[in-house]
Amino acid sequence: MPTLREIRRYPVKAMGGESLPYVEIEPRGLVGDRRYAVVDGDGKLASGKHSARFRRRDEVFEFASRTTRDGVRVTGRGGEWPVPSDDLDHLLSQAMRSTVRVLPETTTPHFDAGHVSLVGTASLDWCREQLGVDSDRRRIRPNLVVETDEPFVEESWASVRIGDVSLVADRRIERCRMIDIAQEGLPRDGRWLKALTAAREMCLGVYLDVDAPGRISVGDEVRARG
Repeated sequence: MPTLREIRRYPVKAMGGESLPYVEIEPRGLVGDRRYAVVDGDGKLASGKHSARFRRRDEVFEFASRTTRDGVRVTGRGGEWPVPSDDLDHLLSQAMRSTVRVLPETTTPHFDAGHVSLVGTASLDWCREQLGVDSDRRRIRPNLVVETDEPFVEESWASVRIGDVSLVADRRIERCRMIDIAQEGLPRDGRWLKALTAAREMCLGVYLDVDAPGRISVGDEVRARG
């Protein structure tokens, strides 16, 4: 039976995240996940790529976010700030050479696609062994890392139950240049995306949607159905 090895949450989209022993899952996803984002005057969210909703601003990856009893806090460039904070907005605007603010989610979703992202440890191991990359899970920003024995077995799961939570499969995750940039203490490494594109059509990990909310904890059994 696979088990849940790690839970990761990202209070501010695109910034570094936090590892948790347990978390509540709501219909939207992990409580507090991507709750905030760095938003410019056009309403576009800071990210590692350009799209209709996102604007590439690699400076955002220099910062990390975490949840405390007093709310979300951001660290980076030698300082720490609460969210929201005028001082933080000013610093980020200087770093990105554009007026930006850290704002909560409203009508523009902060998620790329599915509610929860998941990857198996065997899939990461395969990437390290077959593609010659570091395969550090922080590069792909998963919510859930599951202990697995078979590479990419998670792609065959139609539904997953962890603790009180029921999840249903959405799609495989197509990766972008973000997996190669410097982030969360990791150096820039320009090899993974090219190798993953050739070997696996750029895909690694899966998106899941929430069918029944509840609580999950590290060490929980992961009961999957094909």
